Amino acid sequence: MPDEVIRIGIVGAGANTIARHIPGFTAIPGVQIISVCNRSEASSARVAGQYGIPAIYRNWRELVDARDTNAIMIGVWPYMHERITVAALNAHKHVLCEARMAMNAREARTMRDTARSHPELVAQVVPSPYTLRVDGMIQRLIADGYIGDILAVEIRVGGAFLDADALLHWRHDYDLSGLNIMGLGIWYEALMRWVGDATRVMAMGKTYVHNRKDAGGRLHAVRIPEHVDVIADMACGAQAHFLVSSVAGLAGAPEAFLFGSKGTLRFSQDKLYGGQRGDASLTEIDVPASLAGGWRVEQEFIDAIRGLGIITHTTFEDGAKYMEFTEAVARSMADGRAIDLPLLDASR
Repeated sequence: MPDEVIRIGIVGAGANTIARHIPGFTAIPGVQIISVCNRSEASSARVAGQYGIPAIYRNWRELVDARDTNAIMIGVWPYMHERITVAALNAHKHVLCEARMAMNAREARTMRDTARSHPELVAQVVPSPYTLRVDGMIQRLIADGYIGDILAVEIRVGGAFLDADALLHWRHDYDLSGLNIMGLGIWYEALMRWVGDATRVMAMGKTYVHNRKDAGGRLHAVRIPEHVDVIADMACGAQAHFLVSSVAGLAGAPEAFLFGSKGTLRFSQDKLYGGQRGDASLTEIDVPASLAGGWRVEQEFIDAIRGLGIITHTTFEDGAKYMEFTEAVARSMADGRAIDLPLLDASR
């Protein structure tokens, strides 16, 4: 109902939740953040006091089961996403889950299938944000034939030198992040918006620092690559190459190219460039206001609950697809062979 009060409970109030989701929700009329459960009671109380949240819970299950909310925002690391999502949906509560969606494809499928069994509920994954401004324009140009048939895609993400002394980050920790590799899933999600899904994947990756200390000085093994090359066949007929690296010092800002039979598109630093056969170089393409996107995650979630819109960024269906791609990359690195998509089995 449009006038329904949406009462939100937050499990995990990390940096993105504080920077984006809490301000986003509190700015929407008729939305109340009712409760929070963070990693400790002290941190829960600190967030609650800072943002005027009336209730804190020591245990996430108690927060999810409590009758004071009808929607749950999940801001913890991927290792808990499946458990909290399934519990929240089965408690008949809408779910907004922070990215990356899950630890692996099996968990993502479980989340997707649980959401399918509750079609009356809204289930959304926080979307890949980097290309939101230009997605609509890229889709329009492709549809209008600006680049012709899409032949090849090149995505390069790097720019930093290896920091061998950095403390363990959750993205280094397999037990917290699973099969997710740096920003690979973020960029594949963006590519899906432009040209669709991959059908086959080959990958090689490298880990250079095999042990890192956490903030408490304990040493942990690192299993997640710090440099990965992925080659993918796309359903649209193109071949895609991803280079995602934390060792490619001075490589420049992340960028993506779409190469077609008639033209080329390049995205970098929130700007879109293009050129067609016969042009001397790429030039910046203006993105009209009617096609320019932006961050509206919280508003889209609430509008969908109220029946005023649908989830466009990002559905659980899309999230499960990018987790299958992520797992296919991990399998290819481990087995030294090409992996077909969609996966016939998930998380062997």
